[in-house]
Amino acid sequence: MHLILDLLLLACIVVYSYLESLVKLFIPRRRKSVAGQVVLITGAGHGIGRLTAQEFAKRKSRLVLWDINKVKKEVGDVDIVVNNAGAIYPADLLSTKDEEIIRTFEVNILGHFWIVKALLPSMLRRNSGHIVTVASVCGHGVIPYLISYCSSKFAAVGFHRALTAELDTLGKTGIRTSCLCPVFVNTGFTKNPSMRLWPVLETDEVARSLIDGILTNKKMIFVPSYIGISLILEKFLPERALKAISRIQNIRFEATVGHKRKMK
Repeated sequence: MHLILDLLLLACIVVYSYLESLVKLFIPRRRKSVAGQVVLITGAGHGIGRLTAQEFAKRKSRLVLWDINKVKKEVGDVDIVVNNAGAIYPADLLSTKDEEIIRTFEVNILGHFWIVKALLPSMLRRNSGHIVTVASVCGHGVIPYLISYCSSKFAAVGFHRALTAELDTLGKTGIRTSCLCPVFVNTGFTKNPSMRLWPVLETDEVARSLIDGILTNKKMIFVPSYIGISLILEKFLPERALKAISRIQNIRFEATVGHKRKMK
């Protein structure tokens, strides 16, 4: 009997959630104020991190750009942390150096653990804060010649989802989490990227989307937004169809293949 009631409640929650999402498509989300809040951004000297810092500066946040040894002494508790630092080495697996694989995971996921572990205790005490994980669409789908990068970004998405669930279980609803998942961004780290179906993004567009997602407490921030829908559809398509889509998409960038640099 309890199982039937639980299933009925689940059905009601699902219907309500879809109706709520539909309504939010037409009603602008309320944006929170970040004026005066301490925002720590890793990888802030370039690309998305730099422009995200500029967007927070426009909103009169107090910025920490980034020195872990001085943070607590100089600014006190951190309100928002943006784990943005990233590393990428486009190459086939056998051409990827061992130290490049290690650095990819140290920067793209292990750094998230160490930074959040350092800053989370004060957030838990206050039941307040916002933890932002900068991942990638490569954390949901794979691209050849980016094995270590895709693997690290899958881990980053998993980190965000597991941390979100853990905070909810602990009853710390005042601590928000967001995960940024853009397609290729023109940061210079990946040389000459091109795609047929998705745009190559500029860093200012991604930074604006990230800020908007943070201010509206959005859990998963896809850039462009329709990428989320396409990823859902991919879960229902047969493998042959996915391969055909990949051929049509024709994602290209410079990568080391067989120890030679070429477009792939």
